[in-house]
Amino acid sequence: MALTLPQGAEKGRVVEAMFDRIAPRYDLVNGLISLGAHHRWKRAAVRALGVAPGARTLDLACGTGDLLGELGAIGARGLGLDRSGGMLAAARRRGVRVPLLRAAGEALPLRTAALDGAVCGFALRNFVDIAPVLREVARVLRPGARLAIVEVDRPRSPFVAGAHRVWFERVVPVVGGLLSDGWAYRYLPTSAAYLPDDAELRELLEAAGFDRLWKRRFMFGAAQLVVATRKAAAC
Repeated sequence: MALTLPQGAEKGRVVEAMFDRIAPRYDLVNGLISLGAHHRWKRAAVRALGVAPGARTLDLACGTGDLLGELGAIGARGLGLDRSGGMLAAARRRGVRVPLLRAAGEALPLRTAALDGAVCGFALRNFVDIAPVLREVARVLRPGARLAIVEVDRPRSPFVAGAHRVWFERVVPVVGGLLSDGWAYRYLPTSAAYLPDDAELRELLEAAGFDRLWKRRFMFGAAQLVVATRKAAAC
């Protein structure tokens, strides 16, 4: 049976509850379904920020804190924010020591132009409305600071797309169901339908106050890194 994706306010409630449920085994399952590659992609996102040691950075929808660890490895001062209390609790259990805030991406509890960079790992598709989230990130970044987004993507090659579909629509739900939550790991591959295509994402980022966009593909197009720079002028 096809999974019906939640919309609007219901999506926010469903996604928050889902991440609370899967938090205890999220890192284990994530490593298995990405074959461990997600760590390399996250390191690439952090390097793309181009920040110096001591830079003030945000991990938006930080989950269990993988990207916060990568930020710390380059000497950046990280701040984690997530809507899921379960995920933040899991981050603390795994030893994340930077400040962690429970808040929504649409209303960041941060001062304007307070940050030198921001990252977001595999979470863009889980926001109820992407546009206000991007506007908020632009607001809290200083002019010239970068946002680096890691997300799933759609392979262009028909052969790769077919293999990708089998893996994420058949294998991932089985692995997720055995180790964690079956519904969640049916939802997560299907939720790629929420993602804007390249042109629409560019429009959303530019409207929010970003320019100098570039994109890098990983694993034959199964994942992507999108980097954008906060414009000097207010949007």
